[in-house]
Amino acid sequence: MLPKLLTQIFGSRNERLIKQYRRVVAQINALEPALEGLSDEALRAKTDEFKQRHAQGETLDALLPEAFAVCREGAKRALKMRHFDVQLIGGMVLHHGKIAEMGTGEGKTLTATLPVYLNALTGRGVHVVTVNDYLAQRDAEWMGKLYNFLGLTVGVNRAHVSREEKQAAYAADITHGTNNEFGFDYLRDNMVYETRDRVQRPLSYAIVDEVDSILIDEARTPLIISGQADDQTDLYRAINVVAPKLKKQIGEEDPRTGEGVIEPGDFTVDEKSHQIYLTEAGHENAEALLTEAGLLVEGASLYDAGNITLMHHLYAALRAHHVFHRDQHYVVQNGEVTIVDEFTGRLMVGRRWSDGLHQAVEAKEGVAVQAENQTLASITFQNYFRMYAKLAGMTGTADTEAYEFQEIYGLETVVVPANRQRVRIDELDLVYKTPAEKYNAVIADIRSCHERGQPVLVGTTSIENSELISNLLQAAKLPHQVLNAKQHAKEAEIIAQAGRPGVITIATNMAGRGTDIVLGGNVDKDIEAVWADEALSEQDKAQRVEQIKADWRSVHEQVKQAGGLRVVATERHESRRIDNQLRGRSGRQGDPGSTRFYLSLDDSLMRIFAGDRVRALMDKLKMPEGEAIEAGIVTRAIEGAQRKVEARNFDVRKQLLEYDDVSNDQRKVIYRQRNDILEAQDTLAQITHLRRGAVTDVVRAYVPEESLEEQWDLPGLEQVLRSEWQLEVDLQGALKKSESMTDEDVLNTVIGAADALFQSKLDRVGLEQFAPFMRMVLLQSIDQHWREHLAALDYLRQGIHLRGYAQKNPKQEYKREAFELFSQLLDVVKAEVTRVLLNVRIQSEEEAAAAAQAIEERAEHVSNVTYTHPNEDGSVSEESAEGAQPDWGHVGRNDPCPCGSGKKFKHCHGKLA
Repeated sequence: MLPKLLTQIFGSRNERLIKQYRRVVAQINALEPALEGLSDEALRAKTDEFKQRHAQGETLDALLPEAFAVCREGAKRALKMRHFDVQLIGGMVLHHGKIAEMGTGEGKTLTATLPVYLNALTGRGVHVVTVNDYLAQRDAEWMGKLYNFLGLTVGVNRAHVSREEKQAAYAADITHGTNNEFGFDYLRDNMVYETRDRVQRPLSYAIVDEVDSILIDEARTPLIISGQADDQTDLYRAINVVAPKLKKQIGEEDPRTGEGVIEPGDFTVDEKSHQIYLTEAGHENAEALLTEAGLLVEGASLYDAGNITLMHHLYAALRAHHVFHRDQHYVVQNGEVTIVDEFTGRLMVGRRWSDGLHQAVEAKEGVAVQAENQTLASITFQNYFRMYAKLAGMTGTADTEAYEFQEIYGLETVVVPANRQRVRIDELDLVYKTPAEKYNAVIADIRSCHERGQPVLVGTTSIENSELISNLLQAAKLPHQVLNAKQHAKEAEIIAQAGRPGVITIATNMAGRGTDIVLGGNVDKDIEAVWADEALSEQDKAQRVEQIKADWRSVHEQVKQAGGLRVVATERHESRRIDNQLRGRSGRQGDPGSTRFYLSLDDSLMRIFAGDRVRALMDKLKMPEGEAIEAGIVTRAIEGAQRKVEARNFDVRKQLLEYDDVSNDQRKVIYRQRNDILEAQDTLAQITHLRRGAVTDVVRAYVPEESLEEQWDLPGLEQVLRSEWQLEVDLQGALKKSESMTDEDVLNTVIGAADALFQSKLDRVGLEQFAPFMRMVLLQSIDQHWREHLAALDYLRQGIHLRGYAQKNPKQEYKREAFELFSQLLDVVKAEVTRVLLNVRIQSEEEAAAAAQAIEERAEHVSNVTYTHPNEDGSVSEESAEGAQPDWGHVGRNDPCPCGSGKKFKHCHGKLA
C-alpha cells in the first residue's frame, strides 16, 4: 500500500525524470529564435566553439541545452525536419546513458542525432549501432547531411573492406555500423602483431538502435572467430615416417657415474609426465633422418629459429608412438581416433588432444588427419557492450525487459511520452479450437479490410507461417506482398508503401525495422526524384512536389477514414515485446488503427500453457465450430504464460553471462598483456621477468624452498636444464666446493647461468635485430595457448553441470577450475618463451630477421577463418573471411598486391581480415 501511496503523491520515477527533462526542453526552446537569425556559417561555427569550451573544462551536461538547440536548428536546414519536444526528451535520456522507449513512428533516428552531436564534441568518437548493414548505411547517409552541415565527420564501418578504410571510419567523429562488425573488429584488434594494424579507438560512447534485439535476443550467441592454423596434415604424415626410425634408450644415465644405460638410444621416456626427451645422439640422428626426408635443409639444426615447429611436430609424433597406446589411451572407430577417459574408461566422443598430439596419433593409425579447428577469439554482445564508458539504447519495446537491462547492463529504461496521443484500438484476442478455424477467420478479416480500402499488416512468428498465409491469400485471390529476413533494402521499400489503400503485407516478427508505415504510403523517394531531376526548372520542381503532396494528403485522408492500418497477428510470440513491436506498427503519430491476435489451441504457446484449460471451457460451453472465445481473462492468461517464458529465458541468459564473465575477466588480462607487449618500446624487461619466473619454477621442483640438502635432487635438475634449455650448470661440483650452499644459492646460480646464456645470444645478434623475434615469440605463444585455453573452457563448461550430482555448486566449480587452467596457461607461456629463446641458435642478423618473419607468417597465416555470429532469427551463420577475395593463386607476402593498390600483399588482401 505504502509504495502505491507514495507514487500517487510524488509520481513514479519515470514521471519525475520526464518532468526534470521538460524543464531543460523549455531552456532549449528559448534559444530557438536567436539561432534562427544566424547564417549557416555562424551556426556551423558553434561546433568549434563547443569543442573549445569542452576542452577548457566545461561539461557536456552544461553544453547540452545550447548543443541540442544548435542540432535542432541544423536539422531544420539540412534535413527539413524539426525535432519535437519529446524527441529532445529522448535525446536527454540517451545522453545520460539510459534506454529510451519511444513508440514506432516517434522518430528515434532523428532523436539520436542530439546526443550523437553532443558527445561527438569530445573528439573520442561516437558509435551508432544498428542491426543490419542497410540501416547503418542508410542512417549514415541520411543523418550524415546534418552532421556534415554542422562540421562533423561520419564513417560507416562495413565488413570486407581494407584496414585503411576501417581506420578512417573509426577515426570519424561518428561511426555507424552493425553490432556484429563492431564486435569482430574488437576481437581482430586483439589478434594483430603490429599496433598500426588496429582499427578501433578506445570504446567511449555507443547508442544501440533496437537495443532489445541486440542486447537481449542475440545475447545468447557469442561472436566467434574460428579457423585452422596452417594445414599441417602432410607434415604430420611425413614426420610419422621418421619417428619409428628413432630408437628408445633403455635405462637412464647416472649424471654422477655416467653409468646406468643398458642400451643407448635416441630418446628417453618419462612415463610419469608423459614426456619424451631427445638425447645428444638422438638430436644428430633426428637431424640426419629429417634431412633425408627433405624436411630439414642440409646442414641446418633442429634448434635453428625457423625449425622450432618441426621440433614440436617430432616430439608430438614420438609421444604418439611411445606414450599413447591404442585400446588403452584411445580407440579407433569409424575411421576416427576417440580418446578413452583414463578415470572412467568411457569414450570421450568429440574431444581431441591439443598441441598437435591428436593429429600425430591419427597419422600413426593411418586414419584421416583432421586439421585442428580452433576458436581463435570470442566474446558475447553482453560483455562487448559493457566495455563502453557510456552506453545508451533506443527501441519501441524495452519496458517489459526493464529489469534485465538494469540487472545485466546497469541501464535504466525511460518511457518517453508520445508526441501525439495514441488512438489505436487493441482488440481482445480471439481463440479458436483448430488452426483451420483460426486461418478462416484471419482471411475473412483481411478480405473485409481489403474491400473497404484499409491497409493490413499480417504478422507471423515464422517464415513457414508467412508462406502458409500467402498460399491461403493466393487461393482467395487477394494480392499481397511477403517480407522475410533476406533483403533488408527491398523490405524497407515494401514496408514504406504498406500504408496505401487496401495493400496487404505479410511480415515475420523482424520485418520493417527502421522504416515507418505511413498511412497513404511514403512519398519521400518520389519527392527526392523530382528535386534531383535537372531537366526541370526550380518552379516546375516546386509545382510537382506540391502536386505529389496534395495527392498524398487525399490518399492519407482516405486511409484514415477506412480505419488506418489494421494489424492482424496469427500467433502470440513467447515474448510480449515482439507482440508489442508488431502492434506498434499501427497508430503512429496519433493515426487511427486497430490490432487483433488470432489464436488456436494448437499454437505452441497455448498448447504448453493454457490449451487444456481453455479446451475444457469450450467443451463445457458447447461452442459451435468456427466460434471463438473473446475474453479478457484468456488474454491475461496468455500474457501470464508469456511472462513465465520471459523469466525462464532471462535466467538462461543470466546464467550464461555468469559463466562467460569468468572467461571475460581472463580475456581482459590476456588482451591487456598483449597490448602492453605491442606498445612496449622494448620487451627485454618482460622477457627477463618471464625467464626468471620459469627458472624459479623449475628449480623449486627439484630444490624446494627452505629445504635441507638431503631433499635436493641436483642430478635431476641438471638433466632437465641440459635437455630442456641447453643449460650446462655443474651444481653438484659447486655443492662439493661450497661449505654452506643454500637453496637460494642454487636458484641464483641457475638464474645467473640462464641470464648469461641469453645475453650471449643477444651479444651475437644485437638487441635491435633480436627484439622483433622476441616480440613474435611472446605474442605467438600467448595466442597459441589462449586458443587452447578457450577450447579447454568450452569442454569444462559442457560437463560441469554433472558436478551438481556430487552436491557441488557447478558455477563455483567452474570458476575454481577455470582459474587453475588460467594459472597453468600463464606458467606454460612463461616456460615456452624461455625454452624457445634459450634454445634458439642464430648465426647472423639476416637469420634473426628471417626467423621473426617466419614466426610472424605462421602466426598470421590462419586459413579458413570463419566469423560465427547470431542472425536476427536466432540461428547461427558462418561467414568466411575470405569471401570477397578473388582467386589470385599463390602470391608472396612481400610481393605487390594483385589488386593494384600499390601495397605489399601482406598489408592488403593477404591480411587475416
